[in-house]
Amino acid sequence: MKTRIITPIALAVTLALTGCQSGNDQQETAKAEQVVTANPFFKAWDTPFGMPAFDKIKVEHYLPALEKGIADLKAEIEVVKNNPEAPTFENTIEAMEKSGDLLDNVTSVFYGLIGSMSTPEMQDISKKISPQLSALGDDINLNAKLFARVKAVYDQKDSLTLNTEQKTLLDKTYRGFVRGGANLNDEQKATLRDLNEQLSKLSIQFGENLLNETNGFELVIDNEAELDGLPAAIIAAASATATERGHEGKWVFTTHRPSFYPFLTYSTNRKLREQLFYAYTHRGDNDNANDNKAIASKMASLRFQRAQVMGYKTHADYVLETNMAKNPENVYGLLDKVWPASLKRAKEEVADMQAFANSQGADYKLEAWDWWYFSEKVKKMKYDLDEEATKPYFELNNTMQGVFYTAEQLWGVKFTKRDDLPKYHPDVTTYEVTDRDGSVIGVYMTDFYVRSSKRGGAWMSSFRKQYKMYGENVQPLIYNVLNYPAPVNGEPVLLTFDQASTLFHEFGHAIQGLLSDGYYRSLTGTSLPRDYVEYPSQVMENWMTEPQVLANFAKHYKTGEVIPMEMVEKIQASGKFNQGFATTEYMAAALLDLKWHTLQTAELQDADKFEAETLQELGLISEIAPRYRSTYFSHIFAGGYSSGYYGYIWSNIFDADTWEVFKEKGIFNQEAATGYRENVLETGGTEDPMEMYKRFRGKEPNPQYLLERRGLVPTSK
Repeated sequence: MKTRIITPIALAVTLALTGCQSGNDQQETAKAEQVVTANPFFKAWDTPFGMPAFDKIKVEHYLPALEKGIADLKAEIEVVKNNPEAPTFENTIEAMEKSGDLLDNVTSVFYGLIGSMSTPEMQDISKKISPQLSALGDDINLNAKLFARVKAVYDQKDSLTLNTEQKTLLDKTYRGFVRGGANLNDEQKATLRDLNEQLSKLSIQFGENLLNETNGFELVIDNEAELDGLPAAIIAAASATATERGHEGKWVFTTHRPSFYPFLTYSTNRKLREQLFYAYTHRGDNDNANDNKAIASKMASLRFQRAQVMGYKTHADYVLETNMAKNPENVYGLLDKVWPASLKRAKEEVADMQAFANSQGADYKLEAWDWWYFSEKVKKMKYDLDEEATKPYFELNNTMQGVFYTAEQLWGVKFTKRDDLPKYHPDVTTYEVTDRDGSVIGVYMTDFYVRSSKRGGAWMSSFRKQYKMYGENVQPLIYNVLNYPAPVNGEPVLLTFDQASTLFHEFGHAIQGLLSDGYYRSLTGTSLPRDYVEYPSQVMENWMTEPQVLANFAKHYKTGEVIPMEMVEKIQASGKFNQGFATTEYMAAALLDLKWHTLQTAELQDADKFEAETLQELGLISEIAPRYRSTYFSHIFAGGYSSGYYGYIWSNIFDADTWEVFKEKGIFNQEAATGYRENVLETGGTEDPMEMYKRFRGKEPNPQYLLERRGLVPTSK
């Protein structure tokens, strides 16, 4: 297995960085070598599977390793650029692909942990290194001599004997240079560098502000009567949070989702629901040191300016060119089909809730902070389904076993817990993953519980991707991070139905990373267009509600009783309940994203006014807030989803279409499972996604299944 060691180039760079010149005495050379060996990133990790040596990595190791990784990559690129031989696929495209190993190793760990183990020191490092990484990308993309070599290979691609993956790598490399500004003149290149650096800094600041805002708010309750309606487990969690925050004997609720959503769902105190809802929806919008309004506006302006420099009408046009949607018009074409139906259904749901509220003596018009509370009441009335009654059947560890059971039934993959493997936090659980034949596939890590050092949401990533470009199959190190409430007083963690679905969803990403079977690192795993990458994760959710799967894991955490079939039928019957709300709040955010990034002006916008006018134009009802408002929309301002948040529903088209196959053939049909694995999971980004999908399905996906699933149009069958 390939692990990073110090190359002659790397050692030379280190000597230079430490002030050692050629001819220095042996003592100085020894000192420089000691600098290398003291940093765990600069030597092979003597760990199982070559996992990061988390116990040895300290905060002070990151910056030297990052800066050295940058220097390494620059030196390696210089070798490619100045190669006296004629450009070939091997000495140019493949040589570039194999450069930057150290930087890849360090950034995988650093950015992986800053998402879940953030500290002020790590944030400072991120601020310092971000401009350097931005400049590094520009140094490569804007290097005329290097691009000339890449273009020379690309221009002869039709006469080269390349396999499919090599063709994909060549095409992506060439397009990456062009989209990175390689064809610009010197003045335009200078402008592009400046824009990229500004955007990099602002993105980091946006994320830091949001983390501070989320951690900074607390709703402190000291009157037990104000806990009315809340389940015992939620009250216990709030008590534990209060103790952690120095409010012994009280209860604290925060804007972290595991605290926020249950409170809005069950609290009978409407005034407190409004207070917590306001705090959640005004993160980054409080005119304080963590305010994100100006940052969002500035980033939208800079992105438009960059698109103009690159020759595109808008930022969305630039981004979507490489997505499956190709352009904003196609995205609007889909969203404009779904939006009217979802909004219509949401209005019907409001009417149902208002009628119910009135019947219960409510003398007020429902507002956004009432939705969760009354929708839960209506669901219970319509389907006799109480979410609190289902939670005992979705104990976290049991649900994880349900995920593993599904993977084993589909692909023969097994997960064996390994307590001896390195981990970065005590909450992490680590598994060795083996294939049907017993061969090791890789390592899977889970990090489930909310903490102040962790950003919100749920995600999958890797400390190392799978690849074969050095002559051996390097196994992936994949992890899932979620934000479930931590165990309280030794009690098990019980999940809501949605939380259990999220576990299956994120595992859908993880299994794609684990089953990846590609040659080049940049093309494997989840290296896919934004509007396709959510497809495998969304498919995975379907298995959770199947009776055969539920019978395997959905067991009462106290009695061991399998979830009653009557309750399963109620869960399935309620599957389309509240889909108007769910689709509308999501769509509002997706359309807000597009509105920001189809701006055709660099003029700075008043973020709140811009957002309000956008939502008014859409006709969004006051009872629904967009899933993300601009000031905490980290997907698009602190992540990689700008102009791409629509991708979840675009991917849903493939998900719904794929599930038709398993519904027709059987949920564990081996022919379908193998076809899906070989053409979707293993292939990653090694080929055009639509071509891979058509190989699996035999045709392009039908959007009708998505609309039917959400109850937005009548079923055709």
